[in-house]
Amino acid sequence: MEKQKDGLLRSNGVSMLLPFILVTSCFALWGFANDITNPMVKAFSKIFRMSVTDGALVQVAFYGGYFAMAFPAAIFIRRFSYKAGVLMGLGLYAFGAFLFWPAKEIGIYGFFLMAYFILTCGLSFLETSCNPYILSMGSEATATRRLNMAQCFNPCGSILGMFVAMNFIQARLDPRDSAARALLDEAEFEAVKQSDLMVLVTPYLIIAAVIALMFVTIYFSRMPKNADQSHDINFMPTLKRIFSLPYYREGVLAQFFYVGAQIMCWTFIIQYGTRVFMAEGMAEQEAEVLSQQYNIYAMLFFIISRFICTYLMKWLNPGLMLLIFGSIAMVLVAGVIGFENRLGVYCLVGVSGCMSLMFPTIYGIALEGLGDDAKFGAAGLIMAILGGSVLPPLQAMIIDQGTLLGMPAVNVSFILPFICFIVVASYGYRMWKA
Repeated sequence: MEKQKDGLLRSNGVSMLLPFILVTSCFALWGFANDITNPMVKAFSKIFRMSVTDGALVQVAFYGGYFAMAFPAAIFIRRFSYKAGVLMGLGLYAFGAFLFWPAKEIGIYGFFLMAYFILTCGLSFLETSCNPYILSMGSEATATRRLNMAQCFNPCGSILGMFVAMNFIQARLDPRDSAARALLDEAEFEAVKQSDLMVLVTPYLIIAAVIALMFVTIYFSRMPKNADQSHDINFMPTLKRIFSLPYYREGVLAQFFYVGAQIMCWTFIIQYGTRVFMAEGMAEQEAEVLSQQYNIYAMLFFIISRFICTYLMKWLNPGLMLLIFGSIAMVLVAGVIGFENRLGVYCLVGVSGCMSLMFPTIYGIALEGLGDDAKFGAAGLIMAILGGSVLPPLQAMIIDQGTLLGMPAVNVSFILPFICFIVVASYGYRMWKA
């Protein structure tokens, strides 16, 4: 009997629908973790009476975990399987989230950073496993489209994370603003801090239980093994082989700057919007909650745009789409910098629509044709998520200046995302021409 051809969700004649659904659910789970965390930069700054720069250490710990664990995760996956990598990721994710309880009891900021780091070591395992696993679940010709489809569910988790952050953390924190908190004596400050930390940790404990349930579900499910044929490590020869490819090497660089831009735009929309809305006469907490609502609008726009881009990819070259959307993002970020009213907020929301296709498209282009080397190739691209750890603190340092060049420093700080989108658009242009 003639062998059936691979398709969008079929590999070696076998339907990949159920494994695709299970692995795609992990995309939503790490999206939740990413976007419940972004507003915590502002929340921790208030709770511990710190600067924006100190609060941004949340992002350093969060995305530092991605960087530290990417290649160990790839070695683990190569030695065992993609399924084992997914399970290890879920286990570390749940453990890190559970650690928020002892961190709250201790009441020291550094213990929360440690919990975030462990949690994101799990996310590093998940992303190193799930992205190339999805690419392998069908024809290579439809791999980038299939990954874009799976990535459509990542922002669904992000929306939920933002909603939880806004309604179950930000809105329930003590309403005193940063100036009022600075006037509290030590006993009053400690009481407010403990109350706020209890509010903050509760959602993390709930998601830890959900992750544990997901671990059990995948553990007892049959998953494809067609992408787990080789278990030889050959670490250095493989790295030398993949980094000799210009489209992969440049893809890692583009991913570094894209992730940095994404985290800066989604983290500091809180600071940007709070400044705009307080200038209109709002109280600080009210302005923060409204800023988070705009962050949710940005994510909704991101989701809609990703579905549209996935559909357009049937006809348009992925590199060309990167060039187009990267260029539009640059124009919108210029508006974020130049406007000092709600128009700037609207431009910042619009940037999310441009970012929607960037991560999976860069990922798919960079891993094209790597075969089993994709396990280590995926690790290099996940290590590029370090951009989300390195660049936001630089933007926070600019924001802490208050005013620069006669403008609000938060506006000036968006020159960093502008530079990032230049790199992404340039990569798209080179891949389109190639």
